[in-house]
Amino acid sequence: MSWLWWIIVGLIAGWATGKIMKGSGYGFIVDVLLGIVGAVFGGWLAGELGISPAGGMIYTILIAIAGAVILVFLFRLITGRRA
Repeated sequence: MSWLWWIIVGLIAGWATGKIMKGSGYGFIVDVLLGIVGAVFGGWLAGELGISPAGGMIYTILIAIAGAVILVFLFRLITGRRA
């Protein structure tokens, strides 16, 4: 069940990041993968910064979106591509 949860959160984070970062995105699969990786990265970063996971589902989605936005920003810096 946890894998399904990460995919759902990744889907939401990938979609939201595509809207926040402007552009057409990288396609459904890559957007979802960036969302999933962003969710993991965001969760790790929040833990390192001492941010407590007290918000449940909303907290998880917001942290996933923040992580995905940072990840897409770095991805665009490295590749020089603005999708």
